[in-house]
Amino acid sequence: MTETIQGEVLHVIPPDELDTSDLTPALQELAESRYVIVLRRGGHPSILDLIWAFFRRQPIEAVTVVTDQPVEEDDEVTLTVEETDITGVYVTAATGLDE
Repeated sequence: MTETIQGEVLHVIPPDELDTSDLTPALQELAESRYVIVLRRGGHPSILDLIWAFFRRQPIEAVTVVTDQPVEEDDEVTLTVEETDITGVYVTAATGLDE
């Protein structure tokens, strides 16, 4: 089942750095020669959003996505993803970058 995730790219591991990164063996195998990115779901939160999340005791969620699409840190992206067997890790079904 696919879902759409919109978020701000917090960290990018390019394919040529996968071997030198501290990834779990399952994630390393899933990534193969693709990008591993960490997103803050929902994009960059405002100060009001951060305060509201603190009082609700619901942290801003970060997710890991394996994709073929090269992205840069701080990019805002919208990705259509599929959930994997690894908790919190998704693979892209299709990608679209916001300008």
